[in-house]
Amino acid sequence: MGGKAYDTVIVGGSAAGLTAALYASRQGLKTLVITKDIGGQLALAPQIENYPGIKAVAGLELAQSIKEQAEGFGAEFVYDEAVGLSQAGDAFAVSTKVSGEYEALTVILAFGKTPKSLEVPGEDRLVGRGVSYCAICDAPLFRQKRVAVVGWGDHAFKAVKLLRSYGNKVYMVHRGEAKLTDEEILRESGGMNVVYVPNSTVLEIKGDTRVRSIVLKNAKTGEESELEVDGVFVEMGYTAKTGWVRDFVQLNENGEIVTDKLGRTSRPGVFAAGDVTDMVYKQTVIAAAQGAIAALSAYNYIQQLKGLPARRSDWGKLLGK
Repeated sequence: MGGKAYDTVIVGGSAAGLTAALYASRQGLKTLVITKDIGGQLALAPQIENYPGIKAVAGLELAQSIKEQAEGFGAEFVYDEAVGLSQAGDAFAVSTKVSGEYEALTVILAFGKTPKSLEVPGEDRLVGRGVSYCAICDAPLFRQKRVAVVGWGDHAFKAVKLLRSYGNKVYMVHRGEAKLTDEEILRESGGMNVVYVPNSTVLEIKGDTRVRSIVLKNAKTGEESELEVDGVFVEMGYTAKTGWVRDFVQLNENGEIVTDKLGRTSRPGVFAAGDVTDMVYKQTVIAAAQGAIAALSAYNYIQQLKGLPARRSDWGKLLGK
């Protein structure tokens, strides 16, 4: 190990990660956040109406506000992707794709969940060139076009409605049977100009510099067909991409990191918070609370390493206890 040393390295700039950075830095810990972006799923929310003390706020605005608070207490940010985690004695090392390795006495894993991908040829190459995982973000780029929404459920129907509102013809591709009648599908999707394509899976996304079509396979007949579209919106939910820590901390059957009520993982010194954990309720305020808990637990872990007493709250710090 030879990277820059910190008291805690937080992986992820989600509500949990940002709040962890705020609490850790406020406790005087040398804090680094490694993240690809600010806010994670929170940044995609156009409006949050259930965050205590705030009537309504855009997700990105809330995320930026927490980030600024954390920076005010000295937290540092590196925009990169963590790809490895190792330990030597009491020190951990987090390795990244671009900027190298960072050492820390504690690590807080708070990188949330990421959209599920189709994992088909052409998908990765055409991301940002017609392939999107966020209708809220990218729908305004498509007007009077032909687009496919791949998925089912609330997220998919919301994407269909939004894309339709921009005058697009929308193909709703679903690998299963419809659980709704044609009339119900029409109502849920917002009206006309929506074509439902059931029992179909995407085999390939075609296009040179932009999406031009998708190759579909009918699950019942085995027949393959090609559908000309200008965009593909993947709306299949989210997954915890925890494969890179699978051998380091305990995961549950869903790939989520198992934690106790103090945010501790199966490995001492490594904590986790937010949607990447096995917490049942995935809410912004809960993720933020988990981030605060993980940061305070990391602080107390370091105190114990130094042979110093743990603190139960910020009040103890203010009172000198």
